[in-house]
Amino acid sequence: MGLLTGKMALITGGSRGIGEAIVRKYASEGASVAFTYRSSSEKADVIVAELTKAGHQVKAYQSDAANFAQAETLIKQVLEDFEKIDILINNAGITKDNLIMRMSEEQWDDVITVNLKSVFNLTKQVIRHMMRNRAGSIINMSSVVGISGNAGQSNYAASKAGIIGFTQSIAKEVGSRNIRCNAVAPGFIETDMTHGLDEKTKETFLAGIPMNRLGQAEEVANVCLFLGSDLSSYVSGQTLSVCGGLQV
Repeated sequence: MGLLTGKMALITGGSRGIGEAIVRKYASEGASVAFTYRSSSEKADVIVAELTKAGHQVKAYQSDAANFAQAETLIKQVLEDFEKIDILINNAGITKDNLIMRMSEEQWDDVITVNLKSVFNLTKQVIRHMMRNRAGSIINMSSVVGISGNAGQSNYAASKAGIIGFTQSIAKEVGSRNIRCNAVAPGFIETDMTHGLDEKTKETFLAGIPMNRLGQAEEVANVCLFLGSDLSSYVSGQTLSVCGGLQV
């Protein structure tokens, strides 16, 4: 029996990287899983096919988490298909890095909308359902950059810092209804985005990581497993860093 047997989880941005790792981890631990993707339909189909063949209940939905109306439609559809949502993981996110002198308004707005507004959108739509059930776990994907900042990432840092403040506020608002809200702050994780980095850039990253390696997406998924399971039943309003001791 898995740690999430009998639970239902909705994960945004679940077709690649950290999101995919969470989808696979949650399914392997017994959860019924719904996940969203914005454009990677072929990749989403492969994930669903593989996990369904292995006996797991998984469904993918094309939806833009940054769009309020689409978030509302998504939650209604997921509840119709699965009847409940026990865990919400707000994972959808993008980067559009640039120094502030070169950053365009569009780069700022896009990152804030996708990374931060999406968290509001999905949480807003799911919270009434969780309050009626008097139970739920909301997990928001932040970043160590949201804690310490990083040159060339002021838009990304602002969005991820906003997620931490949002998380703490929601934990206080709905804690009396047995709903927990926590954030996860990954450091440099080996994903499709880091694969494209040159060796010099990777060496610079590694120099600041005491554990001297990039993290794995599954290591972030393991922390999300803890926060979604009953093992963390008295953990709320917290930000857990998964960064190998990185100081940025």
